[in-house]
Amino acid sequence: MKPDIASSETALPPVPDWSGVAPRVPAPPPLPPRRKTRAVKVGNVVIGGDAPVSVQSMTTTKTDDWAATLDQVEQLAAAGCEIVRISVPDAKAAAACKKIKEGANVPLVADIHFDHRYALAAIEAGWDKLRLNPGNIRDPQKVREVVGAAKARVMPIRIGVNLGSLAPDIIERYGRTPAGMVESALRHIRILEELDFRDIVVSLKAHDVRVTVAAYREMAKHVDYPFHLGITEAGTTRTGTVKSSVGLGMLLAEGIGDTIRVSLAADPVEEVPVCWEILKSLGLRERGVEITACPSCGRVQVDILRLADAVEKITAEYKAPVKVAVMGCAVNGPGEASMADVGIAGGKGMGLLYRDGVMVRSLPEGKLLDGLREEIEKVIAERYPQYL
Repeated sequence: MKPDIASSETALPPVPDWSGVAPRVPAPPPLPPRRKTRAVKVGNVVIGGDAPVSVQSMTTTKTDDWAATLDQVEQLAAAGCEIVRISVPDAKAAAACKKIKEGANVPLVADIHFDHRYALAAIEAGWDKLRLNPGNIRDPQKVREVVGAAKARVMPIRIGVNLGSLAPDIIERYGRTPAGMVESALRHIRILEELDFRDIVVSLKAHDVRVTVAAYREMAKHVDYPFHLGITEAGTTRTGTVKSSVGLGMLLAEGIGDTIRVSLAADPVEEVPVCWEILKSLGLRERGVEITACPSCGRVQVDILRLADAVEKITAEYKAPVKVAVMGCAVNGPGEASMADVGIAGGKGMGLLYRDGVMVRSLPEGKLLDGLREEIEKVIAERYPQYL
């Protein structure tokens, strides 16, 4: 005998007349628990522990042009970037560190490779974190000098291993493999631990999604330091977005990862919304309007693609996590609208506006966007007043 669907615990109750209460829909299944890690503080942002997964990016300006660099830092912060990494490759860049720190409104990470003097300059300027592989500096005394200065300032260090830059002896023993990446990271970590330094973040990046995922999974068995996730040299905007979404999404869905960067061969500001969409899609963070949009088909009687694009543009200014459904017909439209705060179901030359699945207005196509904006602002005022 088939079960009575109407009486099932998972059956959706009928939607009543709108009452200002969010629709009663089953919650998505939970993700596995986050991997337990140490907490590391980067300025006013905590990485690891119970802190939310944070969003990072990196400037592309010449660092010695401190004004241009600060301008890009501000653009990244406005887009939602919470930590910004900046390369400090030479003496001119090191000389600009103090000026950049004075004007920055988010924590800064100094990207250092071989010259310990540039790390010391960033520490002296009050930056918030180093990206530094101590084995690259070679001279143990210089490593001790940098680590001692970072420890005195409670400044964390990220060990950043890339598949393309493994040491020759590691390549000879392991090849360019996840195991080689893990061994490289552990080698750098041991140097820091021998100096009693444990404010460490770890990244293991490859251009290949499978190699990257395998490396992080293996590394998670060995240390409890927080992980910075990324797919390095992921590619142009389309390719890099797909590869990063797959790789980072796999790891985050397993509870691995504490801060993320999406690397695109594009304006770094474009990286930030991709990070946020990855986190939002997994229910790990909330920021801005979440849009569900119909891909269109032969049933639609409204230019749904243009409408969805317009909705995305007019909602970009809102920071509240309002859910908006943009649907093209009466087949899926009402159902999708019932799971959103606000929904549009398009018709021929007109459209219906929904609140929690209840139709509240019928408007000509030309007035739909204005009506949608009004309903979104009502939702924000009623449900998310902290964003006003």
